Amino acid sequence: MWIIVGLGNPGKKYATSRHNVGFVLIQRLADKRNTKLKKRKYSAKAAQVELVNGPALLVKPWTYMNRSGVAVNGLIEGAGVSLDRLLVVYDDLDIPLGEIRIRKRGGPGTHNGMASIAQEIDSTEFPRIRIGIGPLPPGVDPTDFVLGDFRKEENPVLNDSLITAEKAVDLIMMSGVDEAMNRFNCKVNNTQFL
Repeated sequence: MWIIVGLGNPGKKYATSRHNVGFVLIQRLADKRNTKLKKRKYSAKAAQVELVNGPALLVKPWTYMNRSGVAVNGLIEGAGVSLDRLLVVYDDLDIPLGEIRIRKRGGPGTHNGMASIAQEIDSTEFPRIRIGIGPLPPGVDPTDFVLGDFRKEENPVLNDSLITAEKAVDLIMMSGVDEAMNRFNCKVNNTQFL
């Protein structure tokens, strides 16, 4: 059993924001399996599905971003899942739009959702997929940028990166994080958004 967590903020106000790409990926995985995410204990919306190599619990923490760890910690303890079977998907301002990065472990950087998870579970030893939403335009406040919506012309590139992230989830489950890192941690040319 895997727990696949997408980070975001609940509510319509944030539904299409850059900060919610983790939620978007989880919703896509659920929709492809005609599965509805339902409110669960531990302040999360979740659904158990069969993915490419076995069962997974798809999760959207139904807390605000900076309290994501409360939901994740409860789910891990409740399901008895080891940290190497926790996969967290989230936005990253330091990665260009259209690119993803996969890591086995590491610090949270400046991401409040990841900082909350690391604090609540007292570890950074879990795999993650970071979906690029950058670069930050000059003179724009980072908070305003991540809470803003993607521009219309960015949506096709976002869609491509979400497709790549879906494939990465499958490959991580089938062949492991190293294999997925080797295949998907590459740069693309996105100078049109600078």
